[in-house]
Amino acid sequence: MAGAQPGAHVVPVAGVASFLHDQARGKPALQRHDPWNKPAWEAAQPTPRPGLLPPCPKARGAGGSLGPAGAECPEAERGRQALTGQGDRSEGYGIVLDAGSSHTSMFIYKWPADKENDTGIVGQHSSCDVRGGGISSYADNPSGAGQSLVECLNQALRDVPKERHAGTPLYLGATAGMRLLNLTNPEAAANVLAAATQTLTQYPFDFRGARILSAQDEGVFGWVTANYLLENFIKYGWVGQWFRPRKGTLGAMDLGGASTQITFETASPAEDPANEVQLQLYGQHYRVYTHSFLCYGRDQVLWRLLASALQTHGFHPCWPKGYSTHVLLQDVYESPCTAAQRPQTFNRSAKVSLSGSSDPALCRGLISELFNFSSCRFSRCSFNGIFQPPLAGKFIAFSAFFYTVDFLRTVMGLPVATLQQLEAAVVTICNQTWSEGSPGGRWPYGLPPAFQLQARAPGERARLPDYCAGATFVQQLLCRGYGFDERTFGGVTFQKKAGDTAVGWALGYMLNLTNLIPADPPELRKGTDFSSWVVLLLLFAAMPLAAFVLLLHRACSAKSPSAI
Repeated sequence: MAGAQPGAHVVPVAGVASFLHDQARGKPALQRHDPWNKPAWEAAQPTPRPGLLPPCPKARGAGGSLGPAGAECPEAERGRQALTGQGDRSEGYGIVLDAGSSHTSMFIYKWPADKENDTGIVGQHSSCDVRGGGISSYADNPSGAGQSLVECLNQALRDVPKERHAGTPLYLGATAGMRLLNLTNPEAAANVLAAATQTLTQYPFDFRGARILSAQDEGVFGWVTANYLLENFIKYGWVGQWFRPRKGTLGAMDLGGASTQITFETASPAEDPANEVQLQLYGQHYRVYTHSFLCYGRDQVLWRLLASALQTHGFHPCWPKGYSTHVLLQDVYESPCTAAQRPQTFNRSAKVSLSGSSDPALCRGLISELFNFSSCRFSRCSFNGIFQPPLAGKFIAFSAFFYTVDFLRTVMGLPVATLQQLEAAVVTICNQTWSEGSPGGRWPYGLPPAFQLQARAPGERARLPDYCAGATFVQQLLCRGYGFDERTFGGVTFQKKAGDTAVGWALGYMLNLTNLIPADPPELRKGTDFSSWVVLLLLFAAMPLAAFVLLLHRACSAKSPSAI
């Protein structure tokens, strides 16, 4: 295969129609067994899977537990030493390139080398947004995918101390955009990854591979990241003892450009094994439900709505009144997600003029057509026949979930604390007009500037027309798709970061590949070294003695005659 990484093999998959059929039935869409696309959980043999699986299946002790990684798997031991800083007392670093469908982000993580193992203090050191689209957009120009990463990689050279370059693991993980490309053109997907690899290997970091994450990986790694950062797995007490917080884990909801994921801990086995992952983290067993809906990411939903608007209405009910643009039909129908709506014959180079109408009801109807509730072969489903157990616990919603709700809160100034408030906020934004100005001092359509989107957010012109559709989709997905009601929605937090670290799959991915989270519970350890404990004990002993001397001094002063 031209341009593919030596030894890499991309398994051809069935057509788009077959993929959409399998996804609706809950089957994994991509059956991958090659080193480019191998799911991280694939190495597991026993169930439950012990810990976040090491990159080498041989790094396992008897009975399937994690053994000494270095004994049989030098790669795992090398990664563990890089993360814990063993052999080098300086700080440790790790780099992950999150190659999403719409753009690529680089995250640099940092931790003190003398950290107590697994105390959860790995944090984000810096980040960089790659210019241009996601690497899947370079299908026709694979070398451009590698070149696009150069600016951020040069920043990494500056952000990571030079003496730490060779020991800093570097990963690239691609998500739903590349999964879609792998569906339609496996050779192009392999060429893009090969071009990215060629660029990444030119840098002095410890490059560990570029691969496509499975849908299951993306959901579970996001869940791990959120709960790791919020210290829901385990905490390290000030008295030098580990303890497990009683608050439980948070569910995680991620809305990307091409897919959306929901992942949460559940008590009962999943009726569909494809939606269940079992983990052993810090000696605790977790049964996790996860599902990723391909073609339900924000960008792909917008393309699907655009295709429906062209064929059904001839105008776009989700766009603001007064907004119009020319749409290139090739752009609308080139995605696998709009394949079912693609006309048998159409002029690929034709442009169609389309205007908005600010119609919340029609927009909601258009989005409702994205969800299929007609059949379910399980005791309960979310939508499209996908099994989903009852929602359990609190949730954190990040990525486009956060950006959409944050726009409603901060730019529009609308309350969104309840489902009723969220629905009202969606109607409000969908009633907004566009407006280029008010010639002659009159308001367009008789509406004041408060109802004109450009007056609300003049700096976000490119995204403004799509906020109605995005907000309506988020509201419908949460309420009708996932089944949140007023009670369960009260436990949803829309959040971008935990502390200074972005919430997403990238950190969990690095923790997995470097074996940072153990399967076994950690032993009790001292919080400080012996000399520090001695100093603390002497200090505590001295405090009551000093208090006694002070009281004695005051008593003696009170008995003595006052000086005249």
